Amino acid sequence: MEKSTYDEQRARQTVDNYKKVKADVEEAAIKANRDPNDVRLMCVTKTVEAEYINPVLDIGADLIGENRVQEYLGKKDELHLDGVEKHLIGHLQSNKAKQIVGEVDMIESVDSIKLAKEISRQSVKKDVVTNVLVEVNVGKEESKSGIFIEELEELLFRIAELDNIRVKGLMTIPPICDEKEVRNYFSSMYQSFVDIKDKRIDNINMDILSMGMSGDYESAVLEGSNIVRVGSAIFGARKYF
Repeated sequence: MEKSTYDEQRARQTVDNYKKVKADVEEAAIKANRDPNDVRLMCVTKTVEAEYINPVLDIGADLIGENRVQEYLGKKDELHLDGVEKHLIGHLQSNKAKQIVGEVDMIESVDSIKLAKEISRQSVKKDVVTNVLVEVNVGKEESKSGIFIEELEELLFRIAELDNIRVKGLMTIPPICDEKEVRNYFSSMYQSFVDIKDKRIDNINMDILSMGMSGDYESAVLEGSNIVRVGSAIFGARKYF
């Protein structure tokens, strides 16, 4: 029999990391005069085996994010997912939409009307309603997916006309930069989020602003994020602490 490679110390460390990040998020919310319960911590499980994800789920983590369709589908049956919300957060190609629609609770990376139409088509076919976030390329980086802020409103109006797809908010990944700059990007994103909410576009809800990752989640909370997507600081090295 093949010897298990399970590392109990790593599993314990992951639980400790999760508790530390959760406390940091709550502290940042309080610092921003926000209710800590209004900010959700997503555990990003990309490249992480189920045996190291489950200990975190077992102590109360209730939101996970996966980057790749095939990776999520390949390990979901091993995960303790009762009461856990599942998001796809990585770039999604239109031809993969049929595989993931109905398998997750939200797709956070809609960045084109072509993709939105395919999600709508597959959702109608499967008789489900798919919640999505529109991904914004806030730094206008050529290497990243997402639409520019200037294109956002037009895309939202077009998605609003589609069946079985519901926009619940926005997602962004800012450029790598210092804390002051990244807070400026987050602040700009939050302002766009509020502006669109105030316009009350039919069939468009601005409930979720998903921004902030392992290196900048506290800054994101201070600037209005209500979902932070944290992977390495939970499942990776202790260098974050």
